[in-house]
This record gives sequence, structure tokens and C-alpha cells, in this order.
Amino acid sequence: MKEVSIIGVDLAKQVSQLHGATADGEVVFRKKLSRKQFVVFMEAHPRCRVAMEACATAHHWARMLTGFGHEVRLIAPMFVKPYVKTQKNDMADAEVIVEAATRPTMRFVEIKTVEQQGLSMVIRSKDLLVGQRTQTINALRGHLAEFGLIAGKGRENVEKLRSMLDPEDGAADFPAPVRQMAQLCLDLVVDLSRRIEEIDAQISAASRRSRFSARMQKMPGVGPVTAMALAAFAPPMENFRRGRDFSAWLGLVPRQHSSGGKQRLGRTSKSGQRDIRRLLIIGAMAVISECKVRPPAVNSWLGRILARKPVLCLRSGDPQDHLHDQRH
Repeated sequence: MKEVSIIGVDLAKQVSQLHGATADGEVVFRKKLSRKQFVVFMEAHPRCRVAMEACATAHHWARMLTGFGHEVRLIAPMFVKPYVKTQKNDMADAEVIVEAATRPTMRFVEIKTVEQQGLSMVIRSKDLLVGQRTQTINALRGHLAEFGLIAGKGRENVEKLRSMLDPEDGAADFPAPVRQMAQLCLDLVVDLSRRIEEIDAQISAASRRSRFSARMQKMPGVGPVTAMALAAFAPPMENFRRGRDFSAWLGLVPRQHSSGGKQRLGRTSKSGQRDIRRLLIIGAMAVISECKVRPPAVNSWLGRILARKPVLCLRSGDPQDHLHDQRH
């Protein structure tokens, strides 16, 4: 058998498709293996380069294969798609992964450590709980509005809803299911708030132990959540030559549609890491909101920006929750 230089792997939950090729692209083998067979095969295979899409479980497999001695490369799916030919199946996907990985200008995804993935799970679990709490509050407001009990948006009005359900204020006339379900929603909000506070304490403790997080929090608008999100989701900052390169990776640069020597710039690309971009925007809005109390110098960068640009309005979610995280 000819020497295999690179193996392209199309990952799946139960089976994986492998495409082995030589250095000049000649096909050596095509295999479909189960999870256990894949581990046994790759552990026994001579050391080579392995390419995979950066999808679910990819970082786990990358760490395992690196332990076997292989050189693992992860590619963003958006960079693999242009190499797909007419038909798409697992075997063709494994082949185009090899084709994309052999391009000299291809950009690869940094392999995440177990600690990074654990931290990202903490941050996204908190986002999930915050969303569930907002959803529960809005559902409770909507249900009670059907019975003439009106309260404003936001977490600060939950106690107002609770007081409206006091039997002494006339809530005793409501049907029993209304009072029971409303109390259930209120208990859910209390329980979710307690769990969110526990996660906040965990994130704050982790940020105090990290030198990287301590440096990030010296920047205005960057709190423990944003700092730890940068540590969890972003590649090492040494990979970027300048701040503009990080902005391009994050999707904070205009999308280009240039042709024929004429430059056409569109809206912000938003093609980078969504969690970091969202947290940085929320942190920037927290800094801008403080400008109402402590206006910046007129000749400062922020002062000049605010003089000619409108303030961005946060329209989705419950921004007060996130603004509180950034300030603390």
C-alpha cells in the first residue's frame, strides 16, 4: 500500500467516513468505521496528518488523535463547502475535506482544550438559564394580562406581579388554576435566579484565578463574563498580528463585494464568533450608558464618536441582565 500522507474524516454520531490520500492526492483507501473501529484504526495507523471539519465532537477527536501522534487540522465548514462537487454524501465530504486541507493558504481552527470547552459550557449554560428566566417572566405577564393584571417588562417587576396575586388584593377571586400556575412561574423565576447567581459566582472565581482574565478586565466594559468568554471561545491572541486581525476574525469588519478594481464595502460581516461579539457590544453599551452620568472628554475618541453617531438600542432579550454582568 502506498504511504498515506493525509486522512480526511467526515465525523458523525455513530459512524465516520475516512478518505486516505498520498501527498500528491492519489486515493489510497476509503473506509466507513464505527466509533470503536475508528479509535482502533487511528491508534494503529502510522502517524500522518488528519483533517476534520470543526463541528460537534471535533475537538474531542482532535485531542485524542493528537495523543496518538497524528497531526490534526480542523477546518471551518464554510471553508470546506466550496470544494464540494455535484453530489454530497459522506464519502464525497471526506474527500473534499482532504482537498481543502491541502490548500497552502487554508486557515485552520485552533484545537480547544478540555478546560476551554468546560468554560464555554458554563457560559452558554448561563445564557440558557437567563433566556429561560426571561421567557418565564414574559409568559407570566402575558397570562396575568388576560385577567387585568398589568406589569411592565423586566425582572424588577416580578415582585409587583407577586404582590398582585396576594389574596388580600383581590386575587382570591381568581380561579385556583390561575393562582397555582402563576405561583409555579414565580417559583421557577426564583429558582432560575438562584442558579444564575451560582454560575456568576463560579465565573467570578475562575476570572480571579486567570491572569488573562485579569488583564482583560482592565478594559472599560469588560467584566468577568466577557473576559472568560474570550478565554473560552477565542484562539490565543498571539495568533493575531494586530487588533484589526482580531476584529476581522470576530466579524466586526465590512463585508466586501469588490470587483474590477472598484472597492465595494457592505455591512458588518458578523461572520465570526457570535458570543464574544455580543458580549463586547453589550459591554460597549454599558460604557456608553455611563456617559450619561460621566460624559467623556469632547476631544476623546468616544466623545467624537458619540457626537456624530446615534446610540445603538438593544432590542432583544433582557439587556439589564447583561449590563449588570458587565458592570460587576
